[in-house]
Amino acid sequence: MGGMRILMAGASGFLGTRLGDRLGEAGHEITRLVRRPARHAGESTWQPSQGQIDPAAVAGADVVINLAGANIGTHRWTKHYRGVLRSSRVDTTATLAEAIRQLPAADRPGTMVQASGISAYGDTGDRPTTEEGPAGHTFLADLCRVWEAAARPAEDAGTRVLLLRTAPLVDARGGMLKPLLIPFRLGLGAKLGGGRQWMAWMALADWLGAVEFLLDREDVAGPVNMTGAVPCTNAEFTRALARALHRPAVLAVPGFALDLALGGLAEELQVSVRAIPAVLEKAGFHWSYPDIDSSVRVAVDASR
Repeated sequence: MGGMRILMAGASGFLGTRLGDRLGEAGHEITRLVRRPARHAGESTWQPSQGQIDPAAVAGADVVINLAGANIGTHRWTKHYRGVLRSSRVDTTATLAEAIRQLPAADRPGTMVQASGISAYGDTGDRPTTEEGPAGHTFLADLCRVWEAAARPAEDAGTRVLLLRTAPLVDARGGMLKPLLIPFRLGLGAKLGGGRQWMAWMALADWLGAVEFLLDREDVAGPVNMTGAVPCTNAEFTRALARALHRPAVLAVPGFALDLALGGLAEELQVSVRAIPAVLEKAGFHWSYPDIDSSVRVAVDASR
């Protein structure tokens, strides 16, 4: 993969910071979109809520990466915050996709890497689902649908669009693992809800590696399930984390308590998503942490 010019939205977030660092270290030139006056080389100002972006910044990119969006897990999902979750995703995506569409064909970026979520499938129960599976009917599934649809102008203009349906990530510094480490270390680890629901997950290192892999695979486009190679149930995840921390985990957190503690995120953690990363498998991606035990163990060791 030769050096690329990459325009990145959401570069200051948990994933954007780490992906930007990794791609920069690999020799790519990163321009970060910021919502304030640009202060440094490598920054470009935009206002996605108003559809404003510098066309020259888009035309100067080989790849556009959009990871922008309000955090799903830090607020209760009031009616207002549900609107924030939607607008923060749709506005950013639509602004970038429309800017790509309006450029002359010769100036358009070849690839748009667009964030989405594994929640696109809703509740799949025990049924495995690949990227060809039907859309779900939960709030987050509906959110993913309009989020992905906002990227369509770029696809219609001939740009390759990758829709990263990302699962909750396993890493001690963020994702789904960080808020669970303290209670588990105190011996208060517990299954979430019934524990039988399937969990989609992915090690952060594998997520970063998969994005790099996909940038170099021009034959891959459309939805990509960004998940571990082997899905697990919530009970299996709980046992893996308890083993890694050498603590018991014999409790179960009832749904109403999850709602009080986690707000809307509780809905995502109780839904069963048995997602299979068929596109990555077919493309030949190699997972460093294919199972939940190895992924959790490495993340816990790094947190000590």
